[in-house]
Amino acid sequence: MKETQDIIEQISSLEQEIMKKKAELYSLKKSVPRFEVQDYQLRDRLGKPIKLSELFGDKQELILVHNMGASCPYCTLWADGFIGIYKHLENRAAFAVSTPDPYEAMDKFATSRGWNFTVVSTSGSTLKPDLGFQLSDGSYYPGVSTFLKDKDGKILHIAKAFFGPGDDFCALWYLFDMLAIDNPDWEPSFSY
Repeated sequence: MKETQDIIEQISSLEQEIMKKKAELYSLKKSVPRFEVQDYQLRDRLGKPIKLSELFGDKQELILVHNMGASCPYCTLWADGFIGIYKHLENRAAFAVSTPDPYEAMDKFATSRGWNFTVVSTSGSTLKPDLGFQLSDGSYYPGVSTFLKDKDGKILHIAKAFFGPGDDFCALWYLFDMLAIDNPDWEPSFSY
């Protein structure tokens, strides 16, 4: 019984330490100097041009997810997870998912997944490479950027993070971590 109580106390202590470290990490991310970004022209699901500034709607802040496109089951997993929470996100800040796919492919895929949030195509723009989410060889990184539109209409990049298995942006990993049997080979699929 004493041994069990000791383990429970260690768990509690470690969880508190992790929460503190996460708070430190995100504070540090937001302390990186802000920089102005151009008002990139993107495409909406119908192919109409939409500027980055328009994604803010009536909000001062924007959360922009950098998806790698329809070919990535991991990016699809993250985006599928936003279906249930995007209204909560939009209550606090504007929210959109960006993909490098051309708008026709993007719309077809987003519709097939039931994505009910704003999705935009970055095809033809330099947004992803400019923000570090596309390499010179053309490959992409998934992640997220946050932006602030100041009173003069300037768009400032605030923070960014990359997505990957085990990150804080997909609750699935934490639920899997609590299962009795580890399965390091598990990968998401487009359908099950």
